[in-house]
Parts: sequence; structure tokens; C-alpha cells
Amino acid sequence: MEKSEGRKVMDEIRSFEKASLFDLGHPLLNRIADSFVKAAGVGALQAVSREAYFTVVDGTGFDSSSVGPPSEDTGSKKHRFPNLRGENSSKSLEALVKNTGKESLQWGLAAGLYSGITYGMKEARGGAHDWRNSAVAGALTGAAMAMTTSERTSHEQVVQSALTGAAISTAANLLSSVF
Repeated sequence: MEKSEGRKVMDEIRSFEKASLFDLGHPLLNRIADSFVKAAGVGALQAVSREAYFTVVDGTGFDSSSVGPPSEDTGSKKHRFPNLRGENSSKSLEALVKNTGKESLQWGLAAGLYSGITYGMKEARGGAHDWRNSAVAGALTGAAMAMTTSERTSHEQVVQSALTGAAISTAANLLSSVF
């Protein structure tokens, strides 16, 4: 491949990154919708690939109790989607679609909320896009996600999620300027 062809491909990739999937009439709405759709797709792929992994691990007889997020019940294997072991394949497929949709919605909401808050902060602060915007957006998104994941979320879990969201978001913002 010649250098000019390589540049054309790279220019095409860069233009896709800058292009929005939607034109809803306002940059804030465009950004939220674009972030929602992209993250929802990633969430769906992550959910399906995780379940495929656990299906393969269970089929081989490998002990997967030490793999994945920690479980309250350490005596049995715990899947993220416990309803996938239906009586037949149609019930399992129905549970997979339902749970994948739920997880992709959570990913999309988190990305849309984060993106909207960072855009709003940037506009409110006169165009400044720095670690402060990222910290506030990460904290608010982390707190919101903690409140939507369980019916019995304690305030400690909300605060922990807010701090984690702020830390990850701020670190990503600071490291993006380094690399």
C-alpha cells in the first residue's frame, strides 16, 4: 500500500470519529444520542461475549467461580445473567436478549449522561474543557449509575461509585493529554 492510500484510510477513520450519527438540531442532543448509541453497542457486545465465555467454561467443566466479579454466594457459580439456563433454547435466547438490552441501556445511559454533563459544563464555563469537567461528570454519572443498579443501594455505595467515576474520568482526561 502506498503512502497516499494509507493517508486516505487514516483521513477516513478520523472523519468518522468526528462525525455524529445524528442531527437532532442541537449539539448537546447530538452528543448525548451519539454517545448513547455507541456505548449501548459496546455494552451489548460485552454482555453477549461474557455470557458466551461462561457458556464455554461451563461446557468444558472448568471451575469459573474465581473468574468474574465476586459473588456473595461463593459456593455456587454466579453468572451475570442467571436466567439464561432456561428449560429450552428459546427461553435462554429470550433471557439473553432481555438482559443484553438491559445492560446496553445501562451503558448507553452512562455514556449519554457523562457526555451531556461534560458538554454542559464546557458551555457553562465558557468553553473550558479540563479535568474539572471530567471530575464533575464522572462523579454525577457514577452516583446515578449506582442508584439505578439495585433497589437496595446504600448511600455509601453511591458515594463510592461517585468517587470512582470522578477518579477514572479525571485520570482519563489527564492521561489523554499525555498520550
